[in-house]
Formats: sequence, C-alpha cells, structure tokens
Amino acid sequence: MSGYAAALTRFLASRASKDWRELAVFRPGGAAERAAAAADAERAAGHVVAPAPERLLAALAETPFETVRAFVLGQDPYPTPGHANGLAFSYVGPPPLPRSLVNIYRERTEDLGQAAPVSGDLSSWASQGVLLLNTALTVREGASKAGSHLSLGWGAVTDAIITAVSTSRPHVVFLLWGALAQAKRGLIDERRHHVIASAHPSPLSARRGFFGSKPFSRANEWLVAKGEAPIAW
Repeated sequence: MSGYAAALTRFLASRASKDWRELAVFRPGGAAERAAAAADAERAAGHVVAPAPERLLAALAETPFETVRAFVLGQDPYPTPGHANGLAFSYVGPPPLPRSLVNIYRERTEDLGQAAPVSGDLSSWASQGVLLLNTALTVREGASKAGSHLSLGWGAVTDAIITAVSTSRPHVVFLLWGALAQAKRGLIDERRHHVIASAHPSPLSARRGFFGSKPFSRANEWLVAKGEAPIAW
C-alpha cells in the first residue's frame, strides 16, 4: 500500500494515534480520509506532492495528544523539493536551510540569546510537547506552489485538531504564524490557553511583525506561570 490514504490507514492503526484517532475527522469516510484521497488524486494527475506519504501525520505521531503544551501553526508544508518532512517549519537535509526557518532561528537568537542551530530538524521541539502543524498537510512541490492544497479539505482536519486541543488539554500556548493560522484563533478558548499571534516567518512577511515578537520567551513565561516546565527551544 502506498499513497496518502494508505498512510492515514497505517497511522490510525498505530499506537501513536491512540488519542488522535478518537476525533470524528479520522473516522471512515471522514474529512481526513477525503483530503488524503484528494492528495492521492493530485499524485495520480502527475503532480509531485509533499511531504512523502509516510510523513503525512508525523506531527501527530511525534507529539501525542496527552503531551501537547505548545502548538505552532503555520500555513502549509515547504513546496521546495525535499524540504517538507511533516513537521511544520522543520527541515532535515543539507544546507541551506529554508528561509522561513532561517528567520525563525534569527528571532530565536534575538529572543533567547542563543546561537542558531546548524540543523533544521525541529523534532526535539515535538518531543517536548510542541505540536508542529500546518493548516494544510500537503502541497504541490515546485516554485510558486505554496498554498496549492489549501482548498483540498485539510482545513476541516486542522480545525478538529485545534478544537480538540483547546477543549481537552489544560494549558497550551498557541503560536499562530501568518494570516491563515490566525484565522483559526476563534477555535481557541483563550480563557484557558494563551495565544501569541504574529506575521508568518517567510521572507515576504517576517519584517511585518514576526521579527521582534519574542514568541519563545513569551511562551515559556506563560507556561512557567501555569506550572509547566519551559520548552528548550
């Protein structure tokens, strides 16, 4: 079995999906199945789609529901061939790093006074309870293809995930990067959770509010105030 529908089936049968699979969007015939089928149709039509099917739900697999305490929400996976790996903004590969990630590291340095890592792999964040998700889980690869799968049906899946985290997790800081992420703000119960919203770290928008937003220190300050351990960003 190959493709996104098959990858979804394998994920839902795995131990990693234990709590995520309870969401209605993951039931047979649900929104996740329909979006995965649409992504497979894109591949069948000759388009190269990212990330690879086996990384489709990496964000949920690497950050179990019961561990979520921070939620980084972006737009969609990197469209540059070989860049997307299923964790929003993460990159595993040789230099140069994606430009959005370079800007994230720049803000991290300014905010926390720490040198930028050499690696773009953000799985260490995921293992600490940082859910790294995009509003769309797939994208066509290639120049000018960003946003190409925003209407494929992933929005219903993302909405369900945000709503479930907001409803059932005790204290989560949501980092909403970009207009599409901020459009989800209404799904978050801000009486229980904290939202840090800013421009997207893309070179096209980072200077319009991402730089100087200090998301990492602000997130940790709020988590500590709620009795949570800070995140080693």
